[in-house]
Amino acid sequence: MKANSKIKNEMKLVIPSNSANESFARSAVAAFMAQLDPTIEEMTDVKTAVSEAVTNCIVHAYRESIGKIWIEAKIYDDGRLSVTVKDKGCGIPDVAKAREPLFTTGGSERAGLGFAVMESFTDSLRVRSTVGKGTTVTMEKRVAQRYRHDS
Repeated sequence: MKANSKIKNEMKLVIPSNSANESFARSAVAAFMAQLDPTIEEMTDVKTAVSEAVTNCIVHAYRESIGKIWIEAKIYDDGRLSVTVKDKGCGIPDVAKAREPLFTTGGSERAGLGFAVMESFTDSLRVRSTVGKGTTVTMEKRVAQRYRHDS
């Protein structure tokens, strides 16, 4: 993030880690992002990344229980969208290993591509985790600056 960038708008959302809420989280962030007038591709990229982050919370962080997922989105005056997805679940013992494509703790039905997908659809991805305390994933996406009436 640039030091001279200012937050133009922000939103916070807290949802239970029910699988039905994955699509709600994706739609909520997309609706918030719409004020940047993104292309369909930019919108799809962010929706996909948010889906992966929230699904990780549902499948891995809370495994056999329901916990809370915190989602925060910020729009900066330089056209960047920042999305943070946080849980207070089991945490990740080895973040570097977890970010390797095809690595999963979710069983044979999981592809192990969540972090790789998030990274490929955003401009930056930061993952912080503490075992027993949870994980915070922060993604940023720059939206192309086009003519806007509010500029």
